[in-house]
Amino acid sequence: MNPSSVADGREDLNEAATDGKTFDDLGLAEWVVSTCRELGMRMPRHVQQRCIPPVLEGRHVLGIDETGSGKTAAFALPILHRLAEHPFGVFALVVTPTRELAFQLAEQFRVLGSAVHLRITVVVGGMDMLKQAKDLVARPHLVIATPGRIHVLLRDNPDISPVFSRTKFLVLDEADRVLDACFQEELKFIFQCLPENRQNLFFSATTTSNLQKLQERYQDKMYVYEAYEGFKTVESLKQQVIFIPKKVKDVYLMYILSKMEEMGIRSAIVFISTCRYISTLYV
Repeated sequence: MNPSSVADGREDLNEAATDGKTFDDLGLAEWVVSTCRELGMRMPRHVQQRCIPPVLEGRHVLGIDETGSGKTAAFALPILHRLAEHPFGVFALVVTPTRELAFQLAEQFRVLGSAVHLRITVVVGGMDMLKQAKDLVARPHLVIATPGRIHVLLRDNPDISPVFSRTKFLVLDEADRVLDACFQEELKFIFQCLPENRQNLFFSATTTSNLQKLQERYQDKMYVYEAYEGFKTVESLKQQVIFIPKKVKDVYLMYILSKMEEMGIRSAIVFISTCRYISTLYV
């Protein structure tokens, strides 16, 4: 695997922070440092420097930094460090808003945790629920899940809840999206199935009111790293908003795409809410 896909799926691992700290200075085990070195991660990024030590100290952590900043490694490396000391399953539950992110995270954990023979189960919609339930009962080290599917499995299968009775870490990746109102009921149920003495790690690219409420709730029990306030976009980005009636938005979209060449646009990314809707547009 190309190392550039590991730490956050999108960043250059060789772009380091500027204050001279190394992964050795963060308190990580030698095998973790060695793995980073083998992957070309020579120096920790800012979010990794700030967040890894408090995670190792046992504190709750909220890390807010832009996309591509290295947030995944900021929670994956200390979790793997702790897992190697006391390996058991399920050691950590990582909740992320989409199945695509779940599989991406699983691949990153596999690479970073290759030295400890990490066992991972991905629990997302669109997959065989019976197989997922069986995989969970087998107690993998790490579970990466979307809120809806793990909620259903916990609710409908009494054998699964005890699997999480000793879980040490709960991670909300893309926490701003996971804490959105549409996941509130699922999250409430999931949290009730986890031990109260767990460590909570929240990572996000943006600051939201829900994340601010978390800071107020945990107060001095939580370490907060905020690289910037609010939303941040690159300076060269040009943004335009067009309000279109829902009934005709597909027609407008196809029209705009057909005019891309005339507008001097070579490619486009279209964000869609569901896989089913993507197949409809594609057809």
